Order: sequence, then structure tokens, then C-alpha cells
Amino acid sequence: MDTIASLFSFITYPVSWVIVQFHKLYGAIFGDDTGWAWGLSIVSLVVLIRICLIPLFVKQIKSTRNMQVLQPKMKAIQERYKSDKQRQSEEMMKLYKETGTNPLSSCLPILAQSPFFFALYHVLSAIASGKTIGVINQPLLDSARQAHIFGAPLAAKFTDSASEVTALGASLTDVRVVTAVMIVMMSASQFFTQRQLMTKNVDLTVKTPYMQQQKMLMYVFPLIFAVMGINFPVGVLVYWLTTNVWTMGQQMYVINQNPTPGSKAQDQYLGRLLKSVTAHGEVRGRTKRNTVKRIVSKGSDRNDIERKFIAGLSKLGLAAQEDGTVSKSDTALAEAEGGAAQKRQQPKRQTKAKRQSGATQPGGVNEADSTESEPKTSLEKQDAPQDDKPKPAGGKPASGSSRQAKSGQRKGPQRPKHPSKK
Repeated sequence: MDTIASLFSFITYPVSWVIVQFHKLYGAIFGDDTGWAWGLSIVSLVVLIRICLIPLFVKQIKSTRNMQVLQPKMKAIQERYKSDKQRQSEEMMKLYKETGTNPLSSCLPILAQSPFFFALYHVLSAIASGKTIGVINQPLLDSARQAHIFGAPLAAKFTDSASEVTALGASLTDVRVVTAVMIVMMSASQFFTQRQLMTKNVDLTVKTPYMQQQKMLMYVFPLIFAVMGINFPVGVLVYWLTTNVWTMGQQMYVINQNPTPGSKAQDQYLGRLLKSVTAHGEVRGRTKRNTVKRIVSKGSDRNDIERKFIAGLSKLGLAAQEDGTVSKSDTALAEAEGGAAQKRQQPKRQTKAKRQSGATQPGGVNEADSTESEPKTSLEKQDAPQDDKPKPAGGKPASGSSRQAKSGQRKGPQRPKHPSKK
């Protein structure tokens, strides 16, 4: 670790200068030799660095989301050109260029912090060795060696021997208890930050190897920092714990205000937005209007969560506009009420057992009875009552019967014709 820290010795001067300036401020409040003055100086250094790194953090968020969206396309390219690695790499780079995605952007905040981290480690190691470094002269060096945080010197480590800890004016038990607690807190904050990202701000509809990789890192990173933490001075643990807490809070804010589409966080965010619109009848805030604007611009490409939000507005008689506002819409309300009424009027389908039991119940009318009981149409021939006269031989019906009556003849028995008319 000392060899790596020496590579960043060129940045130790500005880091030590920033710490000394903050120490002057806090020293006037808590005292020059107190752990509060030196500890808060390190915390302020972290806050200053993280504020400067906010643009990189924004790029990291965008890159992470783009990588999640591109995972299905990347997987398709890998399967299509799995026998041609060169063509596979070319298609990957082409995809990154078309979408404006940089895979290294997700690592930019960590890479940018690394020089300051190792420079601070180099400064604290010099303080532990009793050497001046940067702008820290001998009086400041003596003051820093006397500063303790909960009984542990800033430059003490978990692996230090009893003689080294005694030289800094502390006991080995105090140093190991304080460093152990800070290592556990540092690892826990790292785990919670990654878990928050995986459980809330990930599109659950996308299942790719990238997601499995991120899930693995959720457990690997805390273990790495726990193992490395025993070699960090207390001041470096303060630095790393502060940056983890800052990252966790910053990420929590981004998840709540600008969640990943299709994630659990987006469902919760749009639920809160719908309640706000219900209470006030409008979309309040530029960020919220931009969110509604993006949803409207997607059109048919909206995910299920966004469709549910639009449907919720329709039930309120509101329609989302292209500028991110909402307005009253009788059409949306009528469609919502019509759909609900149609669902209510739809009859329930009876089971087969109920239909059979209803057909065979006593006093009920089955299909055969209902068919026979229906009146016959006028097109069907109806049987008239037959005469009591005997039928002629051969079984043919009598010519005077009503069954064989022709049109224009009267039905019933005919009078015999007069002989003169034959």
C-alpha cells in the first residue's frame, strides 16, 4: 500500500493544504489538537471532492442505465458472432457509438477519487512516522499525532503492534475496537448502496449476465473493503466511510427523483406523482413535468408501469400533454367509465354442472320440451282432421280431403254438381 501511495505523492501537497485550511476553521471551534478538528477536516475534504465529482456521477448513472438497456442487444451480438471475436468487438463498439454509451463511465467516480485516497493515505502514514509532508510542518505534525477519535489516533491501524500504538499515546484495545467498528460500518454502507441499486433501480424485465455480475459485486466489494480495511489508518477509514455514506445518500436521491424505467423505484415514484396530481389537479415541479413529458413522448413504447400511470390519470378525467402538464379530458373519463361499465355488465358464465342441473330440475323446461312447445311457422304444413269416410283402396287419400284441397276450392265436403252442368 505504501508503494502505491508513493505513486501519488505529487498530489499530497494540495491534499495536505486543503486539510490544513479546514483544520484552521474547526480548530477555532473545537481546539487545534482535538480529534474533532482533524476528523472533520478529513470529512470536509471528502465532501469537497464529491461535490467536484458530481458531473462524473451523473455520467455514471447515465452509463449504467444505458448498459442495462443495451444488454439484450449485446447478448444478441454475442450469440450471432460467437465464432468471430473480432467482428463481435466491432459490432459492440458500433453499438456503443450509436447509443453514446461509454462502459468506463460507471468507473469514473472511483477512478477520480483514487489519487486523493492514496494521497491521504500517504499523508497519514507520514504523520504516523513523525515526518512532515506537504504543508504540514512540525507544529501541525505534533498536533495531528495528539488527535484521537474515540481514543484511536488518526494514524493508527488495526495491524499496528502495541509499541507502535503506545508511541501515538493510545492503547491497542481502543485502536482495534474503533477500527473494527469503522470497518464494519464501511462494509455495511458499501453493501447497502449496491443492494439499493439492485433491488430498486433495475429494470426487472431484463434478465442478462450483467445483472448477475452486479449482484455478485454486491457481496464481493464489501468483503474486499473489509480485508483491506485492517491496513488503513483511522483517518483513511474516516475518509472511506464518509465517501460511502455520501454515495449512498446521493444514490438514494437519484433513485427517488429519477428512477430507471421499468424498475420498482419507478413504480413507487409514479405512484407518488399520481397522488400529487390527484391532490392538486396539476403536475408541480419542473422535474415531474419532465418525467410526464418523457412518458408521453414514448407513445406505444411505454412499459407497464407507465401505462398504469396514464390509466390512473384517465380515471381522474385527466390527460397528459406533450409539455408535461395535465388537462381535463371528457374523452379519457368516458373511456375509463365505459370500460368499467362494460366489465360490470358482462354476465358471469355458469359452470357445466349448474347448466346440467338446471336442465334436469323438476318443473324445468329442457331443450326438447322447449323445442316442441314453440309454435310452428306458417310455412310448415299442419295436419287437418280427417273425414270419417273410409279411404279408397290403395291407401290413397280421398280427393275431397282438406289435405289435397287445391287453391280456389272450399275446404270441407263438396255438393254434387247438377246433371245439366256435367
